[in-house]
Amino acid sequence: MSVEYLKSAKTIFWDFDGVIKDSIMVKSDAFEQLFLPFGEEVVARVREHHEANCGMIRFEKLPIYLNWAGEEVTAGLIDEYARKFSQLAKQKVINSEWVDGISDYLERNYNRQHFFLITATPQLEIENIIDKLYISKYFKQIIGSPTNKKDGIKNIIANYSIKPEESIVVGDSFSDYEAAVLNQMTFVLRKTNFNQDLQNKLSCLMISNYK
Repeated sequence: MSVEYLKSAKTIFWDFDGVIKDSIMVKSDAFEQLFLPFGEEVVARVREHHEANCGMIRFEKLPIYLNWAGEEVTAGLIDEYARKFSQLAKQKVINSEWVDGISDYLERNYNRQHFFLITATPQLEIENIIDKLYISKYFKQIIGSPTNKKDGIKNIIANYSIKPEESIVVGDSFSDYEAAVLNQMTFVLRKTNFNQDLQNKLSCLMISNYK
């Protein structure tokens, strides 16, 4: 798919990890480090699940992983592991590689298109990451968890009087695809090494980079 197709949309809803930054592996590594004390079998299971469910929020993943680790899952323990995960991952996400062409695309087009960021990363954390990357100006609004992507897009449509037929969702996970479909928008899959199954299953527009 040509990047020219993206330019034809009035509004683009962007995911972050795997779409703007190539940061999925960074988060895989952070989960691996977090659960390493529980053994290689647990680590392998955690890593496989994370990479197959990139759009799932960490507060939904952590109870599953802690259960696999044999821990008694409590709200306090989930919060503790979420803090540890953030400490391990945040700076590495900031330092990770940009998806090829995205910086130039955002800079060249944010004044003529409406850009919104919708991500499973916690709200305050993604705001901090975006600030440190100096790309806040590109987005009219940034929405992270606990708001899910489907509702985040729905709320923006209402608040900004956006026409779904003139909008695109660019993502790399099933949750991004689902949010687009439920809001009657065109979905563009950013192809990664982690979503080969989606590439095979979905018949939608796909893109590798933004050049």
